[in-house]
Amino acid sequence: MTKCRGRVNLRYALAEHSDWQIVAECANATSAREALAQHAVDVVFLDIQMPNESGLGLARSLAQQNEPPLIIFVTAYHAYAVEAFEVHALDYLLKPFDDERLAQSLTRARAMLAQRQRQNYGQALRDYLDHSAPEKSAAPQYWQQISVRSVGQIECIKLEKVRWFSAAGNYVEMHLAGRVVLHRQTISQLLNHLDPQAFMRVHRGAIVRIAQAQSLRVVGDGCYVLRLECGDEVAVSERYVQQLRAEMG
Repeated sequence: MTKCRGRVNLRYALAEHSDWQIVAECANATSAREALAQHAVDVVFLDIQMPNESGLGLARSLAQQNEPPLIIFVTAYHAYAVEAFEVHALDYLLKPFDDERLAQSLTRARAMLAQRQRQNYGQALRDYLDHSAPEKSAAPQYWQQISVRSVGQIECIKLEKVRWFSAAGNYVEMHLAGRVVLHRQTISQLLNHLDPQAFMRVHRGAIVRIAQAQSLRVVGDGCYVLRLECGDEVAVSERYVQQLRAEMG
């Protein structure tokens, strides 16, 4: 379902994986829908840029199924633009892709199918498409949940359950009741998508839920620690102290 040359390259690459079978190749969304109506498929390789209707339009219709096929998006978008795929735990191939990257995608798909994760996958796909749709108003659309992928599984984490976030390199740690969940995204990227009425940054490596803020104390010259209602303590930078105090009333 990618452009002609792309479909040929993908077909040859898939031929090296004998446990996978190609049931159809389609040049546009219309012919893809016809093929999908005739065949039960596990995985769809879907180019975002297609004639007449984008791949996102086809994905949107597939996402309405209770257990949609897994979609591996094929795109020429640069790395910043594919951040949304990472956030929603969706797989993609960035053109031009290599054999190793394709093998990795197939391994992930195989694990997802083995764990019977299609319902959770469907929710993650719908969340992604909701955020990729044209905005209906000028109001910011903040995330309500994040889909996290581990080996063969997708878990949808409701942001209302997150007490605070800490930075871990190119990842963030989401601190929930009794556990910490690792998510692939920098803390600065994440901050752009959080409702500032609910969350605020208090340190270069920490974002807290404002409602969790309980008490603030000085521990040194320009050094502060915020105690949360959950009992955790978070370092606070001096640059955020005034705003934090205002939020705490």
